[in-house]
Amino acid sequence: MATQIFVNLPVKDLTKSIEFFTRLGYSFNPQFTDEKATCMIISEDIYIMLLVEEFFKSFTKKEIANTAQSAEAIICLSSESREAVDEWVRKAVAAGATTPNEPQDHGFMYGHGFQDLDGHLWETMYMDPSYIQQEQPASEVSA
Repeated sequence: MATQIFVNLPVKDLTKSIEFFTRLGYSFNPQFTDEKATCMIISEDIYIMLLVEEFFKSFTKKEIANTAQSAEAIICLSSESREAVDEWVRKAVAAGATTPNEPQDHGFMYGHGFQDLDGHLWETMYMDPSYIQQEQPASEVSA
């Protein structure tokens, strides 16, 4: 069995979060959706669990990060093209997101992102497949 990834994020208003991510084209597994949580499907093996804050708190003794002051993570998803990167961010902004940073263009890699309704940071990036297939010097390979 392939490893599946479940990212758990606290949200203030589950209904608004579902509406927001629906506008970006995501769907939700009704089997794992109720008034406390939903399972957003990113891909066959990647899921985002959106949990109302009180429910999220039942899984940890730590405080929920104040996303207005700090970043707890940056969730980065790949895109199939530079245009897809821009379109994803455009849809997010139209749905109520903000863009705390400008797009980053590194030639072989292009990315941009947004801050969702709860302040979670999302990015998407496109990397030129021909660059990935090139043999990289050992000094450029990170451990």
